[in-house]
Amino acid sequence: MRRTLVALAASAVLLPACTDGTGVERASPATAGATGADPTASGSSPPDASSPAPATPVLPEPDAWIPRRAGALARELETTWVARRAAVRRWLGSGDTGAWPPPDDVELLVLHEQRIYRVLAADDRLAAIVLGRLGASAAREAASNVRAGGALYDHFSPLKELPDFRTRPPEPADVLRRYFDQAQKRFGVDWEVLAAVMLIETRMGRIVSNSSAGAQGPMQFIPSTWAAYGLGGDVREERDAILGAANYLSASGAPSDYRQALFHYNPVPAYVTAVTGYANAMERDPDLFYAYYNWQVFVRTTRGDVRLTGPGL
Repeated sequence: MRRTLVALAASAVLLPACTDGTGVERASPATAGATGADPTASGSSPPDASSPAPATPVLPEPDAWIPRRAGALARELETTWVARRAAVRRWLGSGDTGAWPPPDDVELLVLHEQRIYRVLAADDRLAAIVLGRLGASAAREAASNVRAGGALYDHFSPLKELPDFRTRPPEPADVLRRYFDQAQKRFGVDWEVLAAVMLIETRMGRIVSNSSAGAQGPMQFIPSTWAAYGLGGDVREERDAILGAANYLSASGAPSDYRQALFHYNPVPAYVTAVTGYANAMERDPDLFYAYYNWQVFVRTTRGDVRLTGPGL
């Protein structure tokens, strides 16, 4: 059964775009000593991704300036990556991942990293240079994000007008993770794939509006598909929607053929590429789910990016 494209994809609400980042140059979000200068200008190497994050990182403002020179941007991404991973580990260690809201450092570092990826997804040449200057671990993760985001960016066009989207805070991270695990156990669909679908469709449930095609709920089902695969549940309830998505993907060929199953879910090759990229990244590093969980809702318009959720709003 072919699924009508949801408005979130068709309108490029969740798709990468080049942010216009304005403002004065700031310290790196990961270290007080990183100024944003090009680290390759004097032949120096990118920072060691295995180095521990500073005890007192300088956190970025929600709309902090993002460099556009490749060397400076590579350093900014890698230092943010190191600091974000450390912040997520602290969050996991605190035992608070089952509650809302996430810690400020996690939200701010993830947002800064997300905005960098939006810049890279919009510029293939810049992305290639930046990826080549990262350490191996950071480069592998960044390549998945850039490939996924770039596929969506290339496929969808910016909007002329800002849609009237309704948003809300998502369910706590560990609550969603438990639902993904339950769906995987019942239908054999990898939890990472389900999480990637929800990430792209509604940013983990932050978008609550129906699509222009009438798709509903955190996993964005049109009514006819939900009637067939929703197991009698509530399309707007996270657990029911995740189970319904796993049921539909299973009936469409998962886990033996995820690409076919995902194309049934949303018949756009760029969508399949994006879900696969994010899912593969989480398979390599399950803790990355807690970063993706904090990715915010952006609308890409002809006048630039508009952020609808997250710190400072």
